[in-house]
Amino acid sequence: MHRRHCLTGLAALAVLGSPACLRAQERRRIVLGQSAPLTGAAAQLGLQMQAGARLQFDAINAAGGINGMAVELKTLDDGYEPERCKANTEKFIEEEVFALFGYVGTPTALAALPLVNQHKIPFFAPLSGAEALREPASRWVFHLRASYFDETALIVRQFIQLGMNKLAVFHQNDAYGRAGLEGVQRALKGHALLPVGIATVERNSVDVAKAARELAATEPEAIVLVSAYKSCAAFIREARRAGFGGLFYNVSFVGTQALSDELGKDAAGVVVSQVVPYPFGPATGLVAEYQAAVQRAGGGLRPNYTGMEGYLAAKVMCEGLRRMGRLSRDSLVAALEGLQNYNPGGFTLKFAPGKHVASNFVELSMLTGDGKVKR
Repeated sequence: MHRRHCLTGLAALAVLGSPACLRAQERRRIVLGQSAPLTGAAAQLGLQMQAGARLQFDAINAAGGINGMAVELKTLDDGYEPERCKANTEKFIEEEVFALFGYVGTPTALAALPLVNQHKIPFFAPLSGAEALREPASRWVFHLRASYFDETALIVRQFIQLGMNKLAVFHQNDAYGRAGLEGVQRALKGHALLPVGIATVERNSVDVAKAARELAATEPEAIVLVSAYKSCAAFIREARRAGFGGLFYNVSFVGTQALSDELGKDAAGVVVSQVVPYPFGPATGLVAEYQAAVQRAGGGLRPNYTGMEGYLAAKVMCEGLRRMGRLSRDSLVAALEGLQNYNPGGFTLKFAPGKHVASNFVELSMLTGDGKVKR
């Protein structure tokens, strides 16, 4: 047994090869790097994604890890700023982390993407639905969630089914916001419609009063919001002050719990599209497992959609790590591509060689004025 463990360790070292990875193996750890906003206007997204992932990694480590190796999630704060994310990614690459995991945001993930492809490092489950991260496809990038095109298609479909035809768009002035805008425009085009108004906000800003007045003046029946929770909350309040009385639709990245917390009673009736299972109420399978992990953790942690996504991402990553034939990045890619009909408990995911988007699940939810979320 002792000899076999030594041979296994030597084989892994031969694959990874460098002094940093030698030290990692001596510690018997698989290190994953995560760049996410832990401070600033989008902090709750990074904190909740990280917290959900840690629930799963902690449970795996408590049970002995992956083939005897603990999984370590190393998170660096990027404040939802691309240049900081790029610097964090360069640091992870210098430290030779095994893979990148759970990055938060489109502009930040796009800043990391050239480094991912250059250094051939797996980049798993970014919290983004942008097409720019999916096309052209990369061998090293894996997505769990549906795209913003999927989300906005469902939003527009419900909007049309309600008998409406005047839709406006408020979006963040960056790659994330433009991805959502393009999704709305594509979906409306199928109904021979265009947005009646478009207005923007700068990333990490809540300077939205002018945008709210401009869109309210176009008299839309609904507004799609493609930004983070603080700017969306500020816009919703300003639009109502400006006389808008229609529906607000948000895509999932807004951060459902964070938006609800920001708005308080003003959240009533606000719609959010979702790309992971409903994390509240009576549940079975994956959701029940997540809820139990939240309860065990205590400390004021509450179930929420972003935490659910982090937990799911960590669970799928651990399954990929468990299925590796040897400890190498190529082996991880092959193992993840082998998850061609993986069901971690009521939520089927399908990767395959050349298919690195596991789900196109989308549903709509509605916030209430007392902090709850209805399906």
